[in-house]
Amino acid sequence: MPSGLKRFQRAESLHFITFSCFHRLPLLEAPGARETVEAVLERTRARHQARVYAYVLMPEHVHLLVNEPPRILLAQFLKAVKQMTSRKLRGPREKFWQDRYYDSNVYGEKARSEVIRYIHRNPVKRGLVERSEDWPWSSFRHYATGARGTVEIESQWTAFRRGNELPEGVRLKEGERFCFPTLSAGVAERMGRRPSKANAGGMRG
Repeated sequence: MPSGLKRFQRAESLHFITFSCFHRLPLLEAPGARETVEAVLERTRARHQARVYAYVLMPEHVHLLVNEPPRILLAQFLKAVKQMTSRKLRGPREKFWQDRYYDSNVYGEKARSEVIRYIHRNPVKRGLVERSEDWPWSSFRHYATGARGTVEIESQWTAFRRGNELPEGVRLKEGERFCFPTLSAGVAERMGRRPSKANAGGMRG
């Protein structure tokens, strides 16, 4: 966590978080490492009633868009995630994660959408895959199709499952009442199936 960064804890703002593997080594490429991080993130999210809006697990770092958990500080939430995953994945290494993390406050729907798009496009930007949907270790597929992954994502799809209205741009197929809705082409494009022109300057890769 960089020193001197102004915090707005308990204000229900969103935070764009980046934390990296020790010495930025690609430790998350080890077999089962990303699955372990996803499982621990979900357990910690559920335990502390946090809301995860988007994430991606890259070879050497993690991006998260999260709220401030209601019962603990965000720093404590992240510490719990990093400590539990480190115990499982560190092996003989001195450390698995770098000590600090980067934190940017995110305000407003436009800024939130841009950060989510940036997170999902990160593997494409790095040349790891051609399309965001080809990278399995992110929340993109949930946004694109409503599919449930290991980590519960706070989205319109999740709100729909809780009994709220249909997500914007989503429709039920004719004659269907109980099947999950299909995604419209417009929503698919907005969620990153095509390269975005949105400015993601200043965000870390």
